[in-house]
Amino acid sequence: MMAGGRVKTMRSSSHIFAIIFIQIIIVVLFALFVRYDPKTAQRSPNSVKDGDGQMKDTYPIFQDVHVMIFLGFGFLMTFLKKYGLSAVSLNLICSALAIEVFTLVYGFFHVHCENPNVAYGSSECDSIWPYIDVNLVTMISADFATAAVLISFGVVLGVTSPLQLIVMTVIETTIFVVNEIIGKDFIGAVDAGDTIFVHVFGAYFGLAVVRVLYNPEHAKSDKEGSSYSSDLFSLVGTIFLWMFWPSFNGGGAATGDAQQRAVINTYYSLCSCVMAAFAFSALVTPSKKFSTEHLQNATLAGGVAVGTCADMMLTPGGSLAIGSLAGILSVCGFQYIQPFLLKNLKIHDSCGVNNLHGMPGLLGGLISVLVAGIASPASYDKFSGGMDAGNKSLTEIFPALANGGTAPGQALSQFLAIVVTLAMALVGGLITGLIMRAVGKIEGMEGEDFYNDDWNIDELEAKEELVVAEELKGLIDDWKNSKFGGNPVVVNETSILLTE
Repeated sequence: MMAGGRVKTMRSSSHIFAIIFIQIIIVVLFALFVRYDPKTAQRSPNSVKDGDGQMKDTYPIFQDVHVMIFLGFGFLMTFLKKYGLSAVSLNLICSALAIEVFTLVYGFFHVHCENPNVAYGSSECDSIWPYIDVNLVTMISADFATAAVLISFGVVLGVTSPLQLIVMTVIETTIFVVNEIIGKDFIGAVDAGDTIFVHVFGAYFGLAVVRVLYNPEHAKSDKEGSSYSSDLFSLVGTIFLWMFWPSFNGGGAATGDAQQRAVINTYYSLCSCVMAAFAFSALVTPSKKFSTEHLQNATLAGGVAVGTCADMMLTPGGSLAIGSLAGILSVCGFQYIQPFLLKNLKIHDSCGVNNLHGMPGLLGGLISVLVAGIASPASYDKFSGGMDAGNKSLTEIFPALANGGTAPGQALSQFLAIVVTLAMALVGGLITGLIMRAVGKIEGMEGEDFYNDDWNIDELEAKEELVVAEELKGLIDDWKNSKFGGNPVVVNETSILLTE
């Protein structure tokens, strides 16, 4: 409440109208163009078999990735002591919006004929109307796109209004789809765990946005810090992400041995990353103790770095090496790079996204250049003698090699994908940041609003007063049950407050 009993409100109600307007458009577009995939979600000659296969192969991994998006990312961002409710709530709405937008944007790039067995636009397609087919693969792909948006959200956490975040989500999801199509379909890069197309893109898109939105007060607010309980909730998010990351990296891999390699490599990379992050956290911290910030984030960097080449023949030892390098790089990023970016480039990174997603993502992308460049039948098909050429592992991982491509050519494709992704992220982020800055004049945060749940959450002061009252009651009860010199202590509310 404000002086005079007035309720504190946002500067405008623009976010309300924006949410309603965008959702109406999405509902109309879904009604006009989106349908169940006739091959798996509508009864057709093979729908029972194919649909059941997707449920068994894809849905368990989808569930894991879904937990990462809504629980893992959501709780990871609760480290801010005064912004936990907003972090989880805004994570939810940004995720839901990104899923809807991705379904439409990706779908319009891959429209289908009314007859699912005929390609749209071909002479055999009788229908003019384009259809967007959705199935479980669409759902998990939408979650991957959502991860990129949430990574960018972490950069601007606590300094952007709901309206600005809605704008960012719509624009970024659209650019994400375009970049992924360019990287995979035209350049020919492979990225099973989406290290390049999700982590690198999301990190540097967000960093470009926050550079445009820079305000010196971002780093001066006394609300930016964490508390014991907020750090604990954030660490719970870390554990969720750490547990399910093998599914994230394995979700995009081909089923069978490739997918199992992706899970194995991620599993051991994460373990090695934890060991390195703990060791270097204590090493670089003046007190030689573990930094909670490092434990919440750097322990996950191994999952990021190994993603691009998760399904490749890294060997278990190689995955351990990648995890260790990623953990060290992430800790050093928090300790040295993040302060440098703020001081010299005026880039305020709320969650340290560059340290968890950006730099480890670049490391993983560059490692994929090396691993793709040395790929050979001897390493990928040592035990596949007698199998058809179309079933060989090397060409399954690198499809271009089946069409006359070479390992050095694939390495070049990996490198070009990194360059193009960085360009798309930085340019797209700068443009989006300019739009968000303009939107901020309609509904934007300033001063005391930064990192403050009170900007987004109704009746927050009443909730805080209830918490204080409960804590005080508990403290009084503890004193009443205590003894001094063997005699019970006589205590009331006045004495407890005086003691405090």
